[in-house]
Amino acid sequence: MPRIAGIDIPAKKRIIIALTYIYGIGRETAQEILSKAQIDHNVRADDLDDAQVSKIRAVIESDFRVEGDRRREVSLNIKRLIDLGTYRGIRHRTKQPVRGQRTHTNARTRKGRSKVAIAGKKKAPTSK
Repeated sequence: MPRIAGIDIPAKKRIIIALTYIYGIGRETAQEILSKAQIDHNVRADDLDDAQVSKIRAVIESDFRVEGDRRREVSLNIKRLIDLGTYRGIRHRTKQPVRGQRTHTNARTRKGRSKVAIAGKKKAPTSK
């Protein structure tokens, strides 16, 4: 199981897919990394030799921001929006959907389940 950028990537998967387990690397970026390192996209992660793994590491360290640096960058961008008081920042602050989704129904992932109305039994009219 190769370790790249502080992450143990899955050994049985193709390397182009295994690289996407690193935060900040998607399919396009993984393809670009493997092209720069001159490694076949279809080779399995556990079939890589040490030289190939070190090439991948070198390309990632020199050209891409991943893991902790990437998470820090994203959180600072969100914090900047909140401090500026932009519409998106206000949506982040109030924990509502940021990208224009409707909130009258849905948005449960962002808002949580706690505010969902639960239909109770109606009281039967008391007879005298």
